[in-house]
Amino acid sequence: MSRWSDSDFPHPERAQVEPLAALAAVFAVGVALSAYAGLLGDVIPTPDRNLADPAVERAARAISETGVADPQSLAAGLRAGPAGYRVNLTLRTADESWQAGPTPPPSADAARRAVSVRVAPGSVRPGRLRAEVWS
Repeated sequence: MSRWSDSDFPHPERAQVEPLAALAAVFAVGVALSAYAGLLGDVIPTPDRNLADPAVERAARAISETGVADPQSLAAGLRAGPAGYRVNLTLRTADESWQAGPTPPPSADAARRAVSVRVAPGSVRPGRLRAEVWS
């Protein structure tokens, strides 16, 4: 009959990892990856990306309190552009046009979005919001 010693089998208490330490390690790796991805996006230049697409969406939300664009709030939409860039916003209906911001150069990124426009109290018309972004 063969004899077995205690050293032939691992003890369960020696093989376990502390659950709290494992969770802390997973959390630390997740935070590090998130920070890296966030910083990488800020550092890498984006010359081929159209900056006007997200700017026109943010501007539409900034000038639309209840889903209807207010021409009087057009200047508030200028802050919707990316940091370090200039923005021009143009709001048009079939009969009227409003503009805010400096005159854009021909090379500016541009994007349009359909919006409803309040032209008078109780009067709403279909329109377009155009954002132009440049550095």
